[in-house]
Amino acid sequence: MQLRHAASETALKDILEEARPELTPFEDIYRDIHSNPELSFCEERTSAIVARHLKDIGYEVHTHIGGYGVAGVLRNGAGPTILLRADMDALPVQEKTGLPYASTKVSRNKDGVEVPVMHACGHDTHVVSLMASASLLQSARTHWTGTLICLFQPAEELLSGSGAMLDDGLYDKIPAPDVVLAAHVMPMKAGTVGIRSGRLLTAADSFNVRIFGKGGHGSAPEACIDPVVTGAAIILKLQTIVGREVPPGQPAVVTCGYIQAGIAANVIPDTLDFKLDVRTCDDAIRERVIRAIKRIIRAECEAAGCEKEPQIDHVTSTPATINDHATVRALCNSFGSYFGKRLVESEPAGASEDFSLLARAVNAPYVMWTYGGIDPETWDNAVKNGTVKDLPSNHSPFFAPVIEPTLQTAVDAMSLGALTFLKRN
Repeated sequence: MQLRHAASETALKDILEEARPELTPFEDIYRDIHSNPELSFCEERTSAIVARHLKDIGYEVHTHIGGYGVAGVLRNGAGPTILLRADMDALPVQEKTGLPYASTKVSRNKDGVEVPVMHACGHDTHVVSLMASASLLQSARTHWTGTLICLFQPAEELLSGSGAMLDDGLYDKIPAPDVVLAAHVMPMKAGTVGIRSGRLLTAADSFNVRIFGKGGHGSAPEACIDPVVTGAAIILKLQTIVGREVPPGQPAVVTCGYIQAGIAANVIPDTLDFKLDVRTCDDAIRERVIRAIKRIIRAECEAAGCEKEPQIDHVTSTPATINDHATVRALCNSFGSYFGKRLVESEPAGASEDFSLLARAVNAPYVMWTYGGIDPETWDNAVKNGTVKDLPSNHSPFFAPVIEPTLQTAVDAMSLGALTFLKRN
């Protein structure tokens, strides 16, 4: 894809410069949210900060959507409806950034286990930049007409928050959007914005599997049906799917990241549990891989003589993020005019997002772009020394975007994105 750096659109630049709020208070909010991260479906404090801000600047506010989801609606006459989305949840990671506002929080996860919590994926940046964009676009409302929705989503890290909001009747509470937009901070040079047409992120599916054997003494395996041996055979066999059932050149990954069975060396357990993570890029390949997983698990259990069918729970499922071509073209014109050489083409990534569900539910076009969070001097030195791959990335305990120019870049890009599609006066 060739990025188009269009001729200067003075009007858009002038709107941003005129309406952009003073960002110092938002920097303080960022530090506060970074210091007080909340796990998925636990975003009570963060959502309250968001809702209060939206109410204070005149938005119609809906709260507790699909948990702690928040939607702010600004109706400003006839025109298209544009939805801007940010995710709010943090990760069970022990922060090691050494920042004065680093998180020291500990919280109980869904299993009741106390874990450290950190905004290791930059969702605090997403929240605060959308809050500031909401202020900017409200101040600039004489320049556009239409309806603006600022949506703050819970539980993206579980790939569950968008679905939870939809299941809770999201589009019964707010207007259905004509365009859906989102952005994600990445280990790129702060001040840069990345965009691409087509696939940006992969589809993700996860499975919890239980194998039922027949336990007994380790010295008498002939009297047992060993789920450990069966599980080991299954996990090894699953690795043949990508190499033997997926065409070369089609990206796919099948990973077993968890396995548990028994507690003693001399006891064959009754059951074995394992968890799978699957990433694909093509819908047909996705279905083929999922069918193969179920076929292999059931066949190996039958071959081992398991007396009970395996339990296969498809616990999460989210489609690939595939940016709409026409929407990207329009954004490239606006972004290219404003950011110039700071606009780059994003690389496709192996990570996954549930963002696209918000658009797919109403058959709306959508785009997610990226922006950098790495200190420019640090980035330039890493490029010079060939150490870019050593820089902290999302989910690292050392990942913390530099506040500026990251925040202003994020605010400007999100506001430009909305103004690109709202009807301009």
